[in-house]
Amino acid sequence: MNTSLGEVSGHGPDHELSWSRTVPREMVHRRSVAEVLLTDVRRDRAGGFEAAASWPRSHPTFPHDGSDLHSPLILVETLRQLGIYVPLRYFDIPEKSRLLITDLRFALMADKEPRIGCGCSEITCRVTVSDIRRSADDGRVSGLRLHVTYLTGGVPFAHAGGGARFLTAARYADVRADRLTGSRPPPTTEGRPDPLTLGVADWRDVVITRKAGALEVEPADPMHPFFFDHVTDHVPGMVLLEAARQAAAEASGGVLLRPTSGHLFAARFTEFAPPARVECVPHHLTCVFRIRQGAHCATYGVLGYGRHPGSPSGVT
Repeated sequence: MNTSLGEVSGHGPDHELSWSRTVPREMVHRRSVAEVLLTDVRRDRAGGFEAAASWPRSHPTFPHDGSDLHSPLILVETLRQLGIYVPLRYFDIPEKSRLLITDLRFALMADKEPRIGCGCSEITCRVTVSDIRRSADDGRVSGLRLHVTYLTGGVPFAHAGGGARFLTAARYADVRADRLTGSRPPPTTEGRPDPLTLGVADWRDVVITRKAGALEVEPADPMHPFFFDHVTDHVPGMVLLEAARQAAAEASGGVLLRPTSGHLFAARFTEFAPPARVECVPHHLTCVFRIRQGAHCATYGVLGYGRHPGSPSGVT
């Protein structure tokens, strides 16, 4: 599936990035074209990649809290889509492979973020790939790390990065075993925090509930157009990140709503059952979180709510 420089978007190598149409939805593991953010991806002359992303002005999944700023979730989703597209397109990862996030991090520069105006925000992404790992069996790429710098109008305003590993369909089936056919328990309506306290507009966007004094990961809408755009046998990473964000908002009484930085580690799969619990401890402008399932910690990390005036340090 390798593609030469001039073939990436149908333009020559010296042509500017295009925001005219989305990349194929299959290349970012989306069923709905409306959920595809990438519009162009190509190699650059430095050995990395550059990409165009279109961030919509209005999107039901990415509320902007009444301000003129995009949700940080849309930045992380752009990273997720790049983390799928680049390996599939340029590193010969088979189409039926399962791509798993090992960790991710992001940091926004609060004084340089794009403001929402008329139409979409045209975002340029500069992408570098590192720590490429190969299978001892067949030499195929089995994992890598991605670092992305986001720019608008030629000015960097955010950095994000993370690691991913790739499993063949057969290997994934072996790892997941009986979990592949497990059913998701139906959501309940009791214990849901007020959506406005969480910084979302609708109860369908709520992904946590409080039961017996504990906060649990439980998406209110199992058919959510963004979180469950396609069938999955485990709780998606974006749901876990949003659950941590909502838990911080609930624990702080609606004060900590919009993180400007974050770091998430996925130690193991988070299953739909038994219920996973979200534990979080807000402290000034940070919130440490942990998502536990039974005796195991499945995911953990930290969210920051301060200003990041331009330094990408620590974001790799």
